[in-house]
Amino acid sequence: MKVKKVKIGIKSVKAVLEDAKETMKKLERGERLKPVREPEIYFTNFEVFRKALTPKRLELLHLIRIKKPSSINELARMAKRNVKNIADDVKYLEQIGLIEKKETDNKTAPVIKYDKMVLEIAV
Repeated sequence: MKVKKVKIGIKSVKAVLEDAKETMKKLERGERLKPVREPEIYFTNFEVFRKALTPKRLELLHLIRIKKPSSINELARMAKRNVKNIADDVKYLEQIGLIEKKETDNKTAPVIKYDKMVLEIAV
Protein backbone atom coordinates (compact mmCIF):
# COMPACT_ATOMS: atom_id res chain seq x y z
CA MET A 1 0.00 0.00 0.00
CA LYS A 2 1.34 3.41 -0.99
CA VAL A 3 1.86 5.88 1.86
CA LYS A 4 -0.33 8.95 1.50
CA LYS A 5 1.11 12.19 2.83
CA VAL A 6 -0.12 15.62 3.75
CA LYS A 7 2.44 18.39 3.54
CA ILE A 8 2.52 20.89 6.41
CA GLY A 9 4.50 24.05 5.86
CA ILE A 10 5.28 27.45 7.24
CA LYS A 11 5.01 30.28 4.72
CA SER A 12 4.53 33.99 5.12
CA VAL A 13 1.32 35.59 3.88
CA LYS A 14 3.45 37.38 1.28
CA ALA A 15 4.80 34.05 -0.03
CA VAL A 16 1.29 32.54 -0.19
CA LEU A 17 0.03 35.59 -2.13
CA GLU A 18 3.01 35.36 -4.52
CA ASP A 19 2.19 31.69 -5.16
CA ALA A 20 -1.45 32.61 -5.82
CA LYS A 21 -0.35 35.41 -8.16
CA GLU A 22 1.85 33.00 -10.15
CA THR A 23 -1.01 30.50 -10.38
CA MET A 24 -3.36 33.21 -11.68
CA LYS A 25 -0.81 34.25 -14.32
CA LYS A 26 -0.54 30.65 -15.50
CA LEU A 27 -4.32 30.38 -15.74
CA GLU A 28 -4.51 33.67 -17.70
CA ARG A 29 -1.94 32.31 -20.17
CA GLY A 30 -4.03 29.16 -20.55
CA GLU A 31 -1.39 26.89 -19.01
CA ARG A 32 -2.47 23.66 -17.38
CA LEU A 33 -1.76 23.41 -13.69
CA LYS A 34 -0.07 20.37 -12.21
CA PRO A 35 -2.51 18.14 -10.33
CA VAL A 36 -2.15 18.22 -6.57
CA ARG A 37 -0.65 14.90 -5.51
CA GLU A 38 -0.73 15.50 -1.81
CA PRO A 39 -2.66 18.07 0.20
CA GLU A 40 -0.70 21.08 1.44
CA ILE A 41 -1.51 23.09 4.56
CA TYR A 42 0.48 26.20 5.39
CA PHE A 43 0.78 28.24 8.57
CA THR A 44 2.11 31.80 8.66
CA ASN A 45 4.71 31.13 11.35
CA PHE A 46 5.94 28.46 13.70
CA GLU A 47 3.95 29.82 16.67
CA VAL A 48 0.66 29.47 14.75
CA PHE A 49 1.69 25.94 13.72
CA ARG A 50 2.47 25.05 17.35
CA LYS A 51 -0.92 26.36 18.55
CA ALA A 52 -2.77 24.51 15.78
CA LEU A 53 -1.11 21.11 16.21
CA THR A 54 -1.01 20.68 19.96
CA PRO A 55 0.02 17.36 21.51
CA LYS A 56 -3.66 16.56 22.24
CA ARG A 57 -4.69 17.24 18.63
CA LEU A 58 -1.81 15.14 17.34
CA GLU A 59 -2.97 12.35 19.66
CA LEU A 60 -6.47 12.63 18.15
CA LEU A 61 -5.07 12.35 14.64
CA HIS A 62 -3.17 9.23 15.68
CA LEU A 63 -6.23 7.67 17.34
CA ILE A 64 -8.40 8.39 14.31
CA ARG A 65 -5.87 6.83 11.94
CA ILE A 66 -5.14 3.75 14.05
CA LYS A 67 -8.46 3.02 15.82
CA LYS A 68 -10.90 4.43 13.21
CA PRO A 69 -13.63 5.53 15.67
CA SER A 70 -17.19 5.42 14.37
CA SER A 71 -18.21 8.66 16.13
CA ILE A 72 -16.99 11.70 18.02
CA ASN A 73 -18.29 10.11 21.24
CA GLU A 74 -16.24 6.98 20.63
CA LEU A 75 -13.16 9.12 19.92
CA ALA A 76 -13.72 10.98 23.21
CA ARG A 77 -13.87 7.67 25.09
CA MET A 78 -10.68 6.48 23.40
CA ALA A 79 -8.88 9.73 24.24
CA LYS A 80 -10.38 9.85 27.76
CA ARG A 81 -11.40 13.47 27.17
CA ASN A 82 -14.58 15.54 27.33
CA VAL A 83 -16.83 15.11 24.25
CA LYS A 84 -17.25 18.88 23.78
CA ASN A 85 -13.49 19.45 23.76
CA ILE A 86 -13.01 16.58 21.30
CA ALA A 87 -15.78 17.96 19.08
CA ASP A 88 -14.12 21.41 19.12
CA ASP A 89 -10.73 19.92 18.22
CA VAL A 90 -12.23 17.78 15.45
CA LYS A 91 -14.06 20.81 14.05
CA TYR A 92 -10.83 22.84 14.01
CA LEU A 93 -8.82 20.01 12.44
CA GLU A 94 -11.52 19.69 9.79
CA GLN A 95 -11.40 23.44 9.10
CA ILE A 96 -7.66 23.34 8.44
CA GLY A 97 -8.00 20.24 6.26
CA LEU A 98 -6.51 17.48 8.40
CA ILE A 99 -9.75 15.61 9.10
CA GLU A 100 -12.87 14.84 7.11
CA LYS A 101 -16.21 13.86 8.61
CA LYS A 102 -18.26 10.94 7.34
CA GLU A 103 -21.96 10.79 8.22
CA THR A 104 -23.30 7.25 8.83
CA ASP A 105 -26.23 5.90 10.84
CA ASN A 106 -26.91 9.16 12.74
CA LYS A 107 -23.22 9.33 13.67
CA THR A 108 -20.39 11.54 12.53
CA ALA A 109 -17.13 9.65 12.14
CA PRO A 110 -13.84 11.53 11.84
CA VAL A 111 -11.73 10.22 8.94
CA ILE A 112 -8.11 10.71 7.92
CA LYS A 113 -7.04 9.92 4.37
CA TYR A 114 -3.29 10.07 4.85
CA ASP A 115 -0.67 8.04 6.67
CA LYS A 116 1.94 10.66 7.41
CA MET A 117 2.51 14.40 7.75
CA VAL A 118 5.62 16.00 6.32
CA LEU A 119 6.75 19.31 7.83
CA GLU A 120 8.54 21.76 5.57
CA ILE A 121 10.08 24.96 6.93
CA ALA A 122 11.78 27.44 4.61
CA VAL A 123 14.98 28.95 5.99
